Amino acid sequence: MSDIIKLLPEHVANQIAAGEVVQRPASVVKELLENAIDAEATSIKLFVKDAGKTLIHVTDNGKGMSPQDARLCFERHATSKITSSEDLFRIHTKGFRGEALSSIASVAQVELKTRLSGEELGTHVSIEASKVINQSPTQCAEGTGFFVKNLFYNVPARRYFLKSDTIELRHMMDEFQRVALAHPDVEFHFNHNGNEVYQLPAAAIRQRVVHILGSKYNDKLVPVEEATNIVTVNGFIGKPETAKKTRGEQFLFINQRFVKNTYLNHAVTTAFQSLIPTGTFPMYLLYLEIAPDQIDINIHPTKTEIKFQDERSVYAIIHAAVKRALGKFNIVPSLDFDQETSIHIEPLRRGSDLVPPEVRVNTAFNPFEQSATDNSRSNALRGWFDRKSTDVSGWQELMSVATAIDRKQSQAEVLFSEEQHDGEVTFMQHARKFVICSAKERVLVLHQQRAHQRILFEGFMNALQNGGGASQQLLFPDETVLNPMQWLQFDTCRGELESLGFQFAGDQRESISVSAVPAEYHGNYSSDSFLELLHDSESASENQAERKETLAWSMAKSNCIKAGQLLTQPEMETLFQQLMRCSDPYSARNQQPTMFQLDLQQLETFFQ
Repeated sequence: MSDIIKLLPEHVANQIAAGEVVQRPASVVKELLENAIDAEATSIKLFVKDAGKTLIHVTDNGKGMSPQDARLCFERHATSKITSSEDLFRIHTKGFRGEALSSIASVAQVELKTRLSGEELGTHVSIEASKVINQSPTQCAEGTGFFVKNLFYNVPARRYFLKSDTIELRHMMDEFQRVALAHPDVEFHFNHNGNEVYQLPAAAIRQRVVHILGSKYNDKLVPVEEATNIVTVNGFIGKPETAKKTRGEQFLFINQRFVKNTYLNHAVTTAFQSLIPTGTFPMYLLYLEIAPDQIDINIHPTKTEIKFQDERSVYAIIHAAVKRALGKFNIVPSLDFDQETSIHIEPLRRGSDLVPPEVRVNTAFNPFEQSATDNSRSNALRGWFDRKSTDVSGWQELMSVATAIDRKQSQAEVLFSEEQHDGEVTFMQHARKFVICSAKERVLVLHQQRAHQRILFEGFMNALQNGGGASQQLLFPDETVLNPMQWLQFDTCRGELESLGFQFAGDQRESISVSAVPAEYHGNYSSDSFLELLHDSESASENQAERKETLAWSMAKSNCIKAGQLLTQPEMETLFQQLMRCSDPYSARNQQPTMFQLDLQQLETFFQ
């Protein structure tokens, strides 16, 4: 039998390795930005074309490389960070495996220009599919510049599976944000297709957060500080009103490296228990400093996962630090133990006897005895329920007693009239949450909020499909400030927003001017509601049909009748009629039921 195991060609092995490190253009951005940080750069600029598919250009003013290092950095496992396996537990830099540049060079056309400080000439290296095309001296600025062109040009299948430019750009912005937040002392610039996305000067952490996430966070950040001999915790948590339905604004940095850790995330989330609505996630930005030998970051090629020697202690410290911050800034409700000033008790004098207070009780008082008539009614009811279930005699007495008691209650609580003609429909609202409808031999119970959501959803979907959603002009245009991520989302779904009824008087990359809104807002429009609409649509930006459905449900959720709202008889009747005209009147989003019904046979079966 012939041998079947063979060594892979070098270029194939490199492309397979690149699949672990370079998953999309954002992966290249992350690696090049981290290399610039390791080079001790104080200013980093990122230029991107076509969401990184055509060009990713990163320049820095760091230390630069010698001609030999410029050539050697593209070799696999070539690194200046470690020399032995023990060094893996003393890592202070971003990269250390020597895989990033070799992986990038295997799936793209790469150019490198670099110059050491004090040298007159730099080095220019061109490489394609792991093969060096050219290396020569060149004139360039101090530092390093990487040009990554035509990503995945030699792996068409990988390029085919890339998402739209909007989605890929959003992933790049995520990686850029993480690096920029980890290093607020470094100046960053981000330019896409000639448009400036971010311009971040070196600043304090709080200023960097505001520059990236938006000015509205300036007064919604709660400082967190905790120092122990195990770990030091610093950073910010957002006030409860900043909680959202996604985890997009949760940042955990360990030794200035962004990581994902479900266990430590749970420590923060549980600290917000009972402060934020169910299904929402708190905003936080926490920086942990811990001895490198107490963690292991070499468990994933992207180095976003981490292991701790004493994870439980770190969990407890983070949880306590967040709880302490919430309490210190009066975010957690507290009990008031101050003495009631209207109560004054004299202290007991020395030598005096303790005299118990005198309590007088009226032994003849009966709290349930109001009148002889009421007593007779109570006795009648008590006698009825004491009977056996098979004994149905005396029902006329029970009905007369119950009717007399019901007359003392609000007429809105009466379910049905005593004389109801066939075909007549009656409505009643129960607990300001349900609408009960009786017609012929059937009873329908509507969940008023879900029912109205379904009605509005189908109306908004019709506007999105056919255009022409009704608008109401605002007295004064509303200026809404957007951060770069929100602007990208607005630019993606602007057409759908205009179909719903929004009108925009003019817009810039920092803010938009809303001049008209859908008529369903009924004067309740606000900038926060618009930002919430953009936020809800983020999860469905790739698919236009899904995006339309998400926008329609989000609008319906914001403008529907809420539980606790009192409805008049005409409003209940209109709600019922409009729901019956819907294509699917029986369910709201996620198949939540809008109603249930009982017929006469089901009712009779229940009482058998």
